[in-house]
Amino acid sequence: MARRGALPVDPIAEAKRQWLTHGWADAAPGMSVVTSIIRAQQILLARIDGALKPFGLSFARFEMLRLLAFTREGRMPMASAIARLQVHPTSVTNTVDRLVRDGFVVREPHPEDGRATLLTLTDSGRDLAERATTALNDEVFTRPGLSADDTDELVSIIARLRKDAGDFEDPRPMPDPL
Repeated sequence: MARRGALPVDPIAEAKRQWLTHGWADAAPGMSVVTSIIRAQQILLARIDGALKPFGLSFARFEMLRLLAFTREGRMPMASAIARLQVHPTSVTNTVDRLVRDGFVVREPHPEDGRATLLTLTDSGRDLAERATTALNDEVFTRPGLSADDTDELVSIIARLRKDAGDFEDPRPMPDPL
């Protein structure tokens, strides 16, 4: 997508005006929030793609590498990766296939479950994850385009939306030690 200058009018505000004009007042706020979030996602993904391009990584490939790098031993069952990444199993499989092909991840048999596969980060995968994380932190995450207070408030609002949609539950309290 070619980069243009700023538009003279906010197209989402104009769409909301049109929704109201056409008698859809009950749907106008929801349309505005949905299209605003989608547009914000496009803006942030473009920044992420720019930061990851020098590493030959998509955000999906980065997420898998980072997820494995966060583990103690650099490995986890494929089923756990699918659950944590919250994407379709086919997408995770395709991402892993490319990481395996490029030598950043290897598949290993699970030592206790013959039906399961472990994903293991290679040394080159760990190095790439660290370098890409540094770039994302420097170019995107430390300056997301909002103040710290706005960032906290937006994360809180979106977390409520996600929780209400069944995306996650509040953690259960840990029992007292015996």
